[in-house]
Amino acid sequence: MIRLICILIGYAFGSLQTAYILGRIKGIDIREHGSGNAGTTNTLRVLGTKAGLIVFAGDMLKSIIAILIVKFFIMPLHEDLGILLAIYTGAGCVLGHNFPFYLKFKGGKGIATTGGMMIATHWLYIPFGLLVFFGIFFTTHIVSIGSLLLYVTFFVETIILGQIGMFGLETPVLTEMYIIVFLLTLLAFYMHRANIKRLLAGNERKTYLFKKNKMDIETNSDARNYKGVEGADDK
Repeated sequence: MIRLICILIGYAFGSLQTAYILGRIKGIDIREHGSGNAGTTNTLRVLGTKAGLIVFAGDMLKSIIAILIVKFFIMPLHEDLGILLAIYTGAGCVLGHNFPFYLKFKGGKGIATTGGMMIATHWLYIPFGLLVFFGIFFTTHIVSIGSLLLYVTFFVETIILGQIGMFGLETPVLTEMYIIVFLLTLLAFYMHRANIKRLLAGNERKTYLFKKNKMDIETNSDARNYKGVEGADDK
């Protein structure tokens, strides 16, 4: 039951769709422009860098807040489960972000939300996560590669840290945690299936922070024409 409670807490926070809310403030439904994805990259391309960074921060923050609530109020009552409950909460956040019920389950891809999950779960996730994602992004400018390798790193690091005793959990609890992170990794790859096809074909779109990505949503060559053509977004 406590696992389900953590998932529901995470889902409640995760379903707060930063990209959708910001888009509405600016007079558009972000899901009707660009790739149709309610995430950081599509926001950056459609509304500009500032809006994209706001969405990135918001999507990370909702995971961090949800997990901190669980850490302070629930985990002390279930010390035998430890940060497994943080993982369940983060999983709920990702599900809420990807499949918000009030938006007909059409959200983002959960990468920024996962970043917040890693930050709030254990500090050792932070340096490797930053190095992998931003190192790859600033080298290739292809968000999907950094996103997918971030998840692979998350999964591998979880196993390594668990096996060397950094989490202080019994083997059955560790195994359960490995399974949850593995399932989240599979979900991330599934959500990026179109990106993977474009990567293999060599036509995945690049994204830049300090160069113009913003698309004109007023003309016939606007972001809506991009949907399904050059690539979906990654957060």
